Amino acid sequence: MSELVLSVVVIGRDEGARLERCLKSIRGMKSPGGDFEIIYVDSASKDGSRELAATYGAQVLSLETARPTAAKARNLGWRAAKAATILFLDGDTILDPDFASSSIGEFADSRLAIVWGHRREIAPENSIYNRVLDFDWVYPPGYTEFCGGDALMRRRVLEEVGGFDGRFIAGEEPEMCNRIRQRGYLILHVDRPMTGHDLAMMRWGQYWKRAVRAGYAYAQVAHRYWNSEHPLWKRDVISNVIRAGFLLALPLAALVTSLWLASPIPVLAAALIFILLVVRSAFRAGWKTKDPSTRVLYAAHSHFQQIPIFFGQLEYLWDRIRRQSRGLIEYKEPSQ
Repeated sequence: MSELVLSVVVIGRDEGARLERCLKSIRGMKSPGGDFEIIYVDSASKDGSRELAATYGAQVLSLETARPTAAKARNLGWRAAKAATILFLDGDTILDPDFASSSIGEFADSRLAIVWGHRREIAPENSIYNRVLDFDWVYPPGYTEFCGGDALMRRRVLEEVGGFDGRFIAGEEPEMCNRIRQRGYLILHVDRPMTGHDLAMMRWGQYWKRAVRAGYAYAQVAHRYWNSEHPLWKRDVISNVIRAGFLLALPLAALVTSLWLASPIPVLAAALIFILLVVRSAFRAGWKTKDPSTRVLYAAHSHFQQIPIFFGQLEYLWDRIRRQSRGLIEYKEPSQ
């Protein structure tokens, strides 16, 4: 038996067919230069996910907690892993067959703690939400401040920083990356495919919940580092408050003014302002996609999402005032 060079940690909850697709992609990947193990961490699935993972040779662990989070599941997985390099995957992803083998060698640089590649949506054509949010995953390659949930990580660094913080319901990866960078390590985004993701977003309510969760994470993470030497998401939180406040106040002010003046001009002017904002953002998003309609949709999303993100921030502040912990904000439905 060759040396165990990679531990693949998959987390999931009621992923069903999505999990099977993920496990198949792991089994079908090109050899990373030695043996690898699969560890599946399940968060109270009721669809037979644990049994399914076992049939693919995975070591199956169950997250036993009344308040499961992705951070807690990932911690349980990597702490049980045996290899020096950990590949984290979500159960709704498909691993590119060449990513591990072509990326694990990057760790020859002792400064590197994390290596991650491109994540894209598997079926952007299935809904307008999939089509637009696909470009939320697009980042330029190079050294970055943080990574997402799919990434190769050096186990020794995870041990140094204590892994993910299980109290975060989202945003746990950037928060941990902030601690990693404070120790002088680097995070590298390589210009190669890594995973396909199945957003499976078909309804407005899912879109809204996902953005609310993002706002909650922004506020929770930013609060921790607000007055530190290495603030994280502080500017994003402040920017969101300003942008959401403007977007909420603009139509209301326009409507009141139109009624007062008995003229549609203020409403039309407000609509024109929003259109101009979208056009400017669409122009700036040209590096992500050249398709004009997609650029416009993505630009409109980049502005409109500020409203549910703001409400997510308010939810975090309300929980903090009441000194209550929030459970997961789940937008995705169980796979059939």
